[in-house]
Parts: sequence; structure tokens; C-alpha cells
Amino acid sequence: MRAVIAEDSVLLRIGVVKVLEMAGFEVVAEVGDAEALLSAVEEHRPDIAVVDVRMPPGFTDEGVRAALVIKRRSPETAVLLLSQYVEERYAADLLSSHTSGIGYLLKQRVADVEEFADALRRVAAGGTVLDPQVVSQLLVRRHSDPLDRLTPREREVLELMASGRSNAGTAEALVISESAVAKHINSIFTKLDLPQGDADHRRVLAVLRFLGVS
Repeated sequence: MRAVIAEDSVLLRIGVVKVLEMAGFEVVAEVGDAEALLSAVEEHRPDIAVVDVRMPPGFTDEGVRAALVIKRRSPETAVLLLSQYVEERYAADLLSSHTSGIGYLLKQRVADVEEFADALRRVAAGGTVLDPQVVSQLLVRRHSDPLDRLTPREREVLELMASGRSNAGTAEALVISESAVAKHINSIFTKLDLPQGDADHRRVLAVLRFLGVS
């Protein structure tokens, strides 16, 4: 798979390139600002773009705005955002419009090569990956809504779903069977008043409800 990297820090960019190459990606372009990123995506049509949230010239939300443009112009291109700090609204901005091929991780995750490579593959394959710290903060600030109906175990399952885990990955993380995970998920759907329908679509709706963007 082919990748474009947008990161103004040369040292971090080198590190991300190495991880991508180790994970089997071909890095077709490395850029340092949002404008160059959009040009690179237009030229190379990569499978995934790894994008710093804050880039020149303003170092605010240039990466997020560029990611939204990429998903609008080239929805088949996955986007993984990297941020120095937890900024929940950026994850919400993306997920409110796009529910596949999206990731948001803290830059410190790059140091865990295996975990970061796994996140890259999941996002490139059309999945959604959120940093555990983002998920944890969202849990803490929740008050009096349908999510309060969930049991502690169901909350754990939903947290892992929001982080992009499959049923098998959730079962492994919680040391329970996949059938138990499936039962918890069905209970989550019921308690969140999600209608019967395509299972994957209901998963997305559950995560969006969890993030407060639906």
C-alpha cells in the first residue's frame, strides 16, 4: 500500500517513514505543510495519509482541515491524524462526517512500533482508530445519557469498539470469548436504542453516540 506523510518535524517524519516501511507501506511523498499535503494526495492518490494535526503556517488545525478536504475529494484515501495532545474536537470533526478510514492518535504511539503499525493497517483497511486517551477522556465527561444504561463491562466493550478493535481483538483484550463480546454488543445496541440493520452500520452508530457526534 502507498502512503503520504505530512509532518513538519523532520525527526518525527523520519521515524514515521521507518515505521510505515517496516509495516509494508511504500512512502510515495513526505511533506511539511497542509498545502503540499493536498498536492501530494492529488498527485499520488495514496491508500493512506499520515497527517500532523498542527502544521505551518499557523500551527493550529491545518492538518485537520486538510484531512477533511482529502476525505471529501478522495474518500478512498484513509487518513491517520497525529497530535501532540488530546484534542477531542478534532476526532469529533472528522467522525461527524466520515466513519471509515479515519484514525486519531497521539504522537507518542509512534514509539510503539507494533501497535502503531497495526493502527496504520486498520485505518488503511477502512477501519476507525482512536487513541485510548481520547476514549478515556470522553468516558470521564459523559453525564446522564443513554450511555449511563450500560454496565461497566459493556462500557469496556464500547471503549474498545471506539478504539477500532474487532470482536476478536476485544475478546483478547478483555480475556473473554468472542460470543460473550457479541452478546455485550447486542446489549449495547439495545440500550442505545439503535435500530435493527446492518451490524457494521450499528457499530458505527454506537461509536458516534459514544463520541457525542450523533
